[in-house]
This record gives sequence, C-alpha cells and structure tokens, in this order.
Amino acid sequence: MWSDDELTGDEVLGHHAWTGGEGRGEDGDGGPGGVRCGHPLIYPVPPEDLPTPLRGRTAMGHRYVGALFAFDLDPVRGSTGARFEVALTGPGCRAVRLDADGDSFGLVPSGPGSAVAARTAAVARPGLLRRLAMRRGGPRVWTTGAQSATFGWGYEDRRGALPRAYAMHALLEIPADATEVSGSLSVQVAGAGEVTGVPFTEPLRPVAENAAAVRLCMAADVVGYSRRGNAETEVLQHDLVRILGDARRAAGIGDGRVRPQPAGDGQFTVLPVGIDESAVIPVLLRELGERLAERDRGRAAAEAMRLRVALHRGLVKEAPNGWVGAAAIAVHRLLDSPPLRAAIGDNPAATYVLGLPDVLYRDVIVPGVQPPAEDFREMTVDLPEKGFVERGWLYLGPAVFTATPPSR
Repeated sequence: MWSDDELTGDEVLGHHAWTGGEGRGEDGDGGPGGVRCGHPLIYPVPPEDLPTPLRGRTAMGHRYVGALFAFDLDPVRGSTGARFEVALTGPGCRAVRLDADGDSFGLVPSGPGSAVAARTAAVARPGLLRRLAMRRGGPRVWTTGAQSATFGWGYEDRRGALPRAYAMHALLEIPADATEVSGSLSVQVAGAGEVTGVPFTEPLRPVAENAAAVRLCMAADVVGYSRRGNAETEVLQHDLVRILGDARRAAGIGDGRVRPQPAGDGQFTVLPVGIDESAVIPVLLRELGERLAERDRGRAAAEAMRLRVALHRGLVKEAPNGWVGAAAIAVHRLLDSPPLRAAIGDNPAATYVLGLPDVLYRDVIVPGVQPPAEDFREMTVDLPEKGFVERGWLYLGPAVFTATPPSR
C-alpha cells in the first residue's frame, strides 16, 4: 500500500512535462503528462546519531544531513519501470547512505523509531513519512550511486502498475561550512518519457533544541510515599533521584542528555532522541530492580522504597513549563492506572511494577531476551473520566521481601 497524498503548495518545486518516450503518460486534463518534483527536505543529523564509522569524519571538516526527495507521477499507462536520480553540484557533497524502503529508514508502524527518522518527523509533514513507511506490496526497488555525488533509485513493477507518489531518503556528507544543498533532479519512466536537470537549492536550517521529536518517556512514583514522615520522605526523594540516575547511566544515558522533572514522590524524564530502545529498556529495568533491591536489603519491609514505573513513546516537545505531547500524558495515565496500583498492592514482595503500551511491548519486549515476554501480563487501561483507553502490558520487578509493606 502506498500513500496517495499529493505534493501541494510550497512543497512543489515544479511540474515538468515528459520529453521523448512513447507518450503513454497524461495529466488530469488529457495532456502529455509529466512529473511533479518536490522541494528536497534537508535536515541536520548530529554526530551522535550517525553510524559509528562516520562520527570521526565530523572532526575532519565534514557535516551530515538527511535528505528526503519526493515525486508525483501523472498517470502512466502500463509502465513497468521508473528511475529517479539526484546529482549534487556543491563541492565535497556526496551520498553516504541510500535507503530503498521504509524499514531500512527506521520507521515502525506507530511512528519513527530511529534517530534519523525521529529528526525527520520533527520537520516533515506526515504524508511524506507515510510514503516511506507504506511500501509493502509495492514494486521492486534498488539504489545506485552510494558514496558519490550522483545517485538514485530504480523501481520495477512488471504488472505495469507503478505507484504515482514516491519518496526516498539519503544521508548526505557536505562540507562543514556549507550553507545550502544544491543539485538537480531527473526522472525517467519507461514508455512515458523523461524529465532531466531540474535544479534545486535548499538552505540548511538547524532544528531547534526543543523541536518536536519522537522520544521515550519514563515516569516513576514511590509507593506509599504520603504515609511516611518528613525525615523518611527526604531520604526517599534522595534515593529515588540517585537510583533512577544510576539506572539511566548504566543504560548509556548521561546526566547531560536528560532534564528530569521532579515531583516530590516521583520523577518524569524524556529520554534523548535516537536511543536504541532494544538496548536501553532492558538495562533500565534490570538496573532498577537491582538497585532497589540493594537499597532495601536488610531494611524492614515497611521501610522499603517500591515504585510504580511507566514507559511510553511518542512525538513530544519541550514547552516553557514542561513537555507537551500525547506520550507525555499517556505515560502518566499508565503510571496512575488501576491495574498498576492493584499489581503493586497484590505483590508486596516486588521492588517495582512496570506498565508500558502495546507498541513498546511488540517492538522491544517480544523480539528481545530480557525481560522475557512471557513474564508480562496484558492489561487494559480504561479511564472514561480522562477519555483514555489503551491496551498495555504489566511487568513485576524482582522480589525482595516476604513480609507485607504498606501497599499503595
């Protein structure tokens, strides 16, 4: 399935008629037809998001940007193949990576899942990203010209049913002092004709530090906090900050990459763009259980620090008074949900209870090894008063106590 969203308005670089060919293309008015080229979408890719072999080249005067190229074909009768080519004209510019489909681009069904995809989502309109994601059942596609200034994508469908809307992704290497990316676009469609040498020049615009991006959100609350005295709650706050920070650092997330929001008995943190969730989440959960168990080993059960924890993923943005976005709200809905409260109350030996949405369970837990997917229990969080319903999964952290501490 392919997205049929057409390029419109300022997205259109130009509409160009076919030259040569057999004249099997036509526009909506019965004319000879052609191709609508979109303005290339250029966005910065910081060093930490680059493949490891490229990171060292940033110190050698190189800079990296992602580029999305989009095209709309007028209807073509019975064509079995199309070829899209980009020729960069700036000195020192080349494509170092070309993606042939949405999976290698890093998209997942619920939204962007890779660093490059997340940064694109911050500036691209949804229809353009859907073109990359919806390639199942589409024509065979291949790339040519990686590591050079002239590169492209070919499509073949022997049924003669080529799609009309296209998008392709490339990672470009450019000089560090470049202020724009320029070049030309060419399109060839079997039986219809060709369009060659369509010039483009796109200025480089930095993405603001607080731009919207897809991120992993984490929230935690201390169980039974309000029942403690002042001296004990001060200790709990100190230990909560320390334990959550230790768990993040063990997962490779340094203190300078996050700005946790304190809430007395809890903490909300939006993790950095582009983390490998399949590596980070298992380490976070393991370290959280181990450090909570270490803290409470030898203490009376009533003095234990037990947590409710929730994870969620989505497009969020930092605003003047905190993070905004559906995921920032949903993670707290999971955290405070009746299933999590019941689970921590019914399992007094558990160090923590975790809730996460179905998409994280499918993307991270099911393909992983630890924690085992079979240790998760399905739940539905239904909060009519909040207008919130979500399928999720519940997981109990390691057990420490046999006695019953205060439950909730």
